[in-house]
Amino acid sequence: MTREDAMKILMVLTSHDQLGDTGEKTGFWLEEFAAPYYVFKDAGAEVVLASPAGGQPPLDPKSDAPDAQTDDTRRFREDEQAQQALAHTAKLSDVVEQDFDAVFYPGGHGPLWDLAEDPDSIALIETTYAAGLPLGLVCHAPGALRRTKGPDGESLVNGKSVTGFTNSEEAAVGLTDVVPFLVEDALNDNGGRYSKGADWASYVTTDGNLITGQNPASSAAAAQALLKQLRSGAAQD
Repeated sequence: MTREDAMKILMVLTSHDQLGDTGEKTGFWLEEFAAPYYVFKDAGAEVVLASPAGGQPPLDPKSDAPDAQTDDTRRFREDEQAQQALAHTAKLSDVVEQDFDAVFYPGGHGPLWDLAEDPDSIALIETTYAAGLPLGLVCHAPGALRRTKGPDGESLVNGKSVTGFTNSEEAAVGLTDVVPFLVEDALNDNGGRYSKGADWASYVTTDGNLITGQNPASSAAAAQALLKQLRSGAAQD
């Protein structure tokens, strides 16, 4: 990568739409997609969207509620090109061999069920990290690190500074006993040096090329941290 306009960023979204056994729907969180998407697009990056099943990823209906809207989600609702891109995500298995300059995972509860277990996602995270490319995950998406290994064969997060959706935030939304695992617990259990900010406030950690954000409010900041790494890498090329 020699020019900023040559940046190619892969965003990986969930295909899972069932909120455990509640009968309710889940999926990706709109702000966690929209905010990073526009950070990247406004920087001139080419953004490729993928999900395990391909096609339209499921949107968590709660993230579409009036009180969950932001400038970025409103911009998305007026952006037909972005809506079309989201409606036609590539199958993750079809893009894993492509060359990307960075990979970013938006959250929502869906990733806890599919991306945390998906072999293509696990392989993508492992190869991206091992190649030294910026790897960003926000909110529940750091749960996708749960079964990943680093080049040393240990858990990828072992000994690394990480964050993700807190146990107290999960309790606040009433889903502690619904989710298959708690992000904070999984990162701690795998040896991560987990830290967090105030509930619902923006908080991002960077450890080498691994960037994690705590919650929806952290989405833009996590994307900006990833972009900063990309730019510094481009300057070194």
